Amino acid sequence: MNLASPRSLFFLAFLGCLALMGGALYLEHSVGLEPCPLCIVQRIFVILFGLVSLIAALHGPAAPGRRIYAGLALLLAGAGAATSGRQIWLQGIPPEQLPSCLPSLEYMMEALPFQEIVRQVLHGTADCAEVNWTLFGMSVPEWSLLAFVGMILLSLYQLFRRA
Repeated sequence: MNLASPRSLFFLAFLGCLALMGGALYLEHSVGLEPCPLCIVQRIFVILFGLVSLIAALHGPAAPGRRIYAGLALLLAGAGAATSGRQIWLQGIPPEQLPSCLPSLEYMMEALPFQEIVRQVLHGTADCAEVNWTLFGMSVPEWSLLAFVGMILLSLYQLFRRA
């Protein structure tokens, strides 16, 4: 099995997503960090990117199919990067300019239409601006953005490669 084959790279991307989710679950359940709404959205994009990568690795399509998988993965990684960037921006603004905290998800599901829930979650809150943990001076959303940039680069490579 050629390490640089499209199938291998998609499978490595899937394994990378498994590692990211393992790290996120470790931080949540062992360290005690509660994910904010934007963190949950980022997790969803990592999971979706991983699923697309796994399906592409299992399918092993020819060039046109590989480009379709890579394009879909690129869209998911770009959306995840935008979400991470939003959270990093929230962490940098003064506390008095932060949006207020959201009610619980259960309450929002009962009281609000779905579009409003999505808008509120993607807007971010004061909870999303807290920096409770860092590694090498970088917060979780900064690490997440770095991972999404890697996903974007891999997707672009798969999209434009010749073989």
